[in-house]
Amino acid sequence: MIPVLVADDHGFIRAGVEAVLRGSRFQVVAGTASGEETLAAIATHDPAIVLLDINMPGMNGVQALEALRSKGDKRAVVLLTAGINDRQLLAVMRAGVEGIVCKDGAEGGLVEVLEKVHAGAKAIEPALLQRALDLSLSAETGGPLERLNQRERRIARLVARGMRNRDIGTELGIGEGTVKVYLHAMYQKLGIENRTELALLAVNDPGE
Repeated sequence: MIPVLVADDHGFIRAGVEAVLRGSRFQVVAGTASGEETLAAIATHDPAIVLLDINMPGMNGVQALEALRSKGDKRAVVLLTAGINDRQLLAVMRAGVEGIVCKDGAEGGLVEVLEKVHAGAKAIEPALLQRALDLSLSAETGGPLERLNQRERRIARLVARGMRNRDIGTELGIGEGTVKVYLHAMYQKLGIENRTELALLAVNDPGE
């Protein structure tokens, strides 16, 4: 049997994976609910493959993968996710993830993915590979805010200066509600979740 570790903070997901693998040559040897637990369990159980949920409390799956690779550990890692944003995708591709599986419908293809990565192949959808390539090229040529238009980039820089939505609106001659609409659209474009992440990107924007 090929030992597999399953990291997901939802017990029913871990149980579901174990049920899907039952009868295959893959066997779940440990289940964890955080990145910290995962790293400790890897040292204890030495699984051939680590199946990682991206979003977990504490150290998430992306950080756990990066920590694993920083130690020189090259074992196969497959991400189990309900969705992956641009920053996460770039990070895991750079860290050398072997597979990415969508939770929706995973029961139909999980074993095949594990077979591929165990054989030394990648199991990542072509669309995700192309998206990662496009993001990488954009990051290299245009900076972190390249995907934003001129007005959005200015808003981002004002956010980086610590200005509130009301003050940003006054500065640009627009309403506070309009600023919120802009911010929501910007988060979607950049694959981020809050103004702190936006401010960090704006600080590193060469267009400033």
